[in-house]
Amino acid sequence: MQKIRLNILGLSVSQTQSGAYALVLAEENGDRRIPIIIGPVEAQAIAIQLEGLKPPRPLTHDLIKNIAIAFDIVLLEVTIYKLEEGIFYSELLCEMDGKEVVIDSRTSDAVALSLRFKCPIYTSEEILKKAGIVLNSEDDFPTGDSFIGEEVEHSDSQFANYSAQELEEILNEAIQNEDYEKASIIRDEIDNRKKN
Repeated sequence: MQKIRLNILGLSVSQTQSGAYALVLAEENGDRRIPIIIGPVEAQAIAIQLEGLKPPRPLTHDLIKNIAIAFDIVLLEVTIYKLEEGIFYSELLCEMDGKEVVIDSRTSDAVALSLRFKCPIYTSEEILKKAGIVLNSEDDFPTGDSFIGEEVEHSDSQFANYSAQELEEILNEAIQNEDYEKASIIRDEIDNRKKN
């Protein structure tokens, strides 16, 4: 299988399934995008890493990384290798004691771990042909509070009238309460103010 590298474009609220999110992966050297429907817990695990938030206690994927580090296991890469009946199948390529081991994984978990280990995500041309879509313009992609990614700016935030100090206090409280969605919005407001 010829590997094609994917980058994480971001997350958006799913338009087709209530309470679900669409994880959007982008072909590194091309225009195709792969939307993958994932649950809210997995979306939260990915969003926390995308936003650079530090939870007060390790979440499940952080715990897995900590265990891997403790036992000298390295995650080398993630591969989305199969698409069957709308379900993506992934595997983790790990190295331990000089031996490579392949471990089956849900794609959402694999992506959450790839962010934590800073390892590449790959797929095949076959999967890109089946599931890849090409967006005609930036207007075709969701933005605003429904999207979490690198290239998005939030405006008209509900926290626009708070001082910088108040925002920092609210952010810390949201993280302590493990309300990462709220923390993400507050962090965006703080970042936008720093840009202006």
